[in-house]
Amino acid sequence: MDGRDLVRSMKAVGSVGSAQGLRTVRAAWRRRRADASGLPPRGAERARVPGPVLSVEPGPGGGVVRFTRSELRITVTTGGAVFWGWDGAGPEPSYALAGPAPEPDPRVLLEPDKDGAWRVVAERMTVVVSRHGAVEVRTPGGVTLRRDLPPRWWEPVGGGEARWMQRSEVAADARFFGLGGRASGPRLRDGTYRLWNTDPGHAFGPGDDPLYITMPVQMVVADAATHLVFHDSTWDGGVTLREGEEGAGSGHDRAGTSELRMDGGPLRCWVMVGNPARVLHAWASLTGAAALPPAWALGHHHARWGFGSEEEVRRIVGGYHERGLPLEAVHLDIDHFDAHQVFTVDRDRFPKLPVLAEELRRDGIRLVSIVDPAVKAEPGNAVYDSGTAEEAFVRDAAGQPVRGEVWPGEVVYPDFTRARTRRWWGGLYEERLSQGFAGFWHDMNEPVSFAAFGESTLPRSARHDLEGRGGDHREAHNVYALGMARAGYEGLRELMPQERPFLFSRSGWAGMQRYGGTWSGDVATGWPGLRASLSLVMGLGLCGVPYSGPDVGGFDGSPSPELYLRWFQLGAYLPLFRTHASLRAGRREPWEFGHDVLGHARVALVERRRLLPYFMTLAHLARRTGAPYVRPVWWGAPEDRALRDCEDAFLLGDCLLVAPVLDPGADRRAVQLPRGRWYDTVTEEAYEGPAQVLIDAPLSRIPVLARAGAVLPVRGEDGGLELEVWAPARGRTGGGLVVADSGDGWDEPEIERYVTRRKGKRVIVERYGEDGRSEPSLPVRVRGLGAL
Repeated sequence: MDGRDLVRSMKAVGSVGSAQGLRTVRAAWRRRRADASGLPPRGAERARVPGPVLSVEPGPGGGVVRFTRSELRITVTTGGAVFWGWDGAGPEPSYALAGPAPEPDPRVLLEPDKDGAWRVVAERMTVVVSRHGAVEVRTPGGVTLRRDLPPRWWEPVGGGEARWMQRSEVAADARFFGLGGRASGPRLRDGTYRLWNTDPGHAFGPGDDPLYITMPVQMVVADAATHLVFHDSTWDGGVTLREGEEGAGSGHDRAGTSELRMDGGPLRCWVMVGNPARVLHAWASLTGAAALPPAWALGHHHARWGFGSEEEVRRIVGGYHERGLPLEAVHLDIDHFDAHQVFTVDRDRFPKLPVLAEELRRDGIRLVSIVDPAVKAEPGNAVYDSGTAEEAFVRDAAGQPVRGEVWPGEVVYPDFTRARTRRWWGGLYEERLSQGFAGFWHDMNEPVSFAAFGESTLPRSARHDLEGRGGDHREAHNVYALGMARAGYEGLRELMPQERPFLFSRSGWAGMQRYGGTWSGDVATGWPGLRASLSLVMGLGLCGVPYSGPDVGGFDGSPSPELYLRWFQLGAYLPLFRTHASLRAGRREPWEFGHDVLGHARVALVERRRLLPYFMTLAHLARRTGAPYVRPVWWGAPEDRALRDCEDAFLLGDCLLVAPVLDPGADRRAVQLPRGRWYDTVTEEAYEGPAQVLIDAPLSRIPVLARAGAVLPVRGEDGGLELEVWAPARGRTGGGLVVADSGDGWDEPEIERYVTRRKGKRVIVERYGEDGRSEPSLPVRVRGLGAL
């Protein structure tokens, strides 16, 4: 017995109560024993590299390069993305792809290059394979964006899964983004980032890594171009990044490096090159369009672990109504379940839940339910019994259901890598819909099993179906939540075909946007947690997950009135705007922080409701183009290095720049402006970019600026849709896109394009459509005229 584990076991028993503490100790030892007996021992290994080229076989889209100890398959697809896979790896099977892999571009073949190398030429890049297995990505003009050195493998002598390492070099000026949800971002500094979805077990801040969503997706931004690279392996791994340096030492540039190490899975890679918008459009084309939320999901949500009764919910909703505060949704946490068992209701505290849901719906408020994957392992529990009959649960190497420890006690876990299990689980949401719930948030789905020591998840030896291929938790862990989201989303599509499902998930993987969004998880209450909130949303957007947001106010503790207000003001401009807190944390209702905070929070809520048509337009654009709602300020000018290093402000779509206050005591803040004229949306003062300007940020508001010429769809004073137009600068034009959505359903509304221009002291607004130019069909309100 490990002495440290014994100490941890004793602490667990003492800290969480004898019964649960003993169960977490038992779960930890059970997990360790399962892995000791269920995983093959790793003994001696052989190191391997590709070696020199032996032969080349050109084919549609590229071809195969054979080396002495490996082979490389490379394909340019019709969509412009380039795939390559080592050791015979193809693009399928893949949990990331939305469907079959794109077809090869028949116009492209491997062709000889100098020094014994071979190349393929795509529209936006050239990929060169050296005679020893290095793979170089260049712009059409010949500038090198990325150079993958020959990979290395370590194969167990007795057979088994090979570990591998891929080291890459990027331009000295390049900056790294992505890798899923990272609290230290959005720009990823030098360090190692683990690729293993993890519940940290405590409220996290910028120094905590990994977190709930990790993805081997990097966006690399350099002067020459932006590229996205995705290594499609779901196994545990890590990425070590080191930014380059220009003119290092003797005056020569030092390249940036990325070293990826994976414990198994195929070594296969997708690369997309272009500007950020093109790159994310190609990524969305590959991994799937983002799910479109219903309009109400873009409003304000109020949640808490601790809404313990129908009376408490009515009291909170009444507080919003009495104070004139907009509210679109209320979330119920695990305390509304019967003894924490999923797909149940505590009838003592929520005796008439469908009646409550209907009352709220009449007032324009929806109920949202938490859903955990773990099922209490107890005969008589309807979900356990039906899942047992379906053989739905993850099993160990001996064929018995794997047991863990979560809120209900001893539990089993559905195997979401099995199609039949997903269909069974998706049908269970019928019970939730019958209770009146309109949306769902998936929690604890990394998946979590409480343990006194070791990893708080399933044994790595646990067996999964993996779509009939078979495998263990080492391969299935990172896609467990993705499968759960798919099961819920597809089940809801069957159960309510006329409505758009609303679902967001704490954990996930590449492609999770197909089924909904995510939130921060248990972010720590404090100013560092506030900064981490913005980092997570921006970083996830650059990985193709456009809908996310934090727990406003932080998950734990009691924020000061100033911190709560600044968090609330930031949240009002993020896709998911939700207050939430732990059972043991302070309150999060706006009126709990004093009269002044209440007044300022009301302003933020009213502005969010006014901007709902703009958020709906951004949701449609995210679905159709892959562009996130929240974009870094360098989105339109990634070559601008001052913008590339800006992490404390963001663009909301093309039209608005939001500069949240992230430090205590600040009443002014510096804002880095992209090129062009920008208007303060409160004072209508004009600023010219590119520049850094100092803008007032009193407690009543955060700086929000509108781009000159912008057209925003907003909610007018009468509740109808109108166009807010910001006057273009002299000699310039502007414009915007508008999607008028009824709020739900599956119709594909037209994207309306508007163009603005100056004519003397007047601003002309025209609608451009298939029939040419026309007058706007919506009321127009022009702002910024005083600065002309």
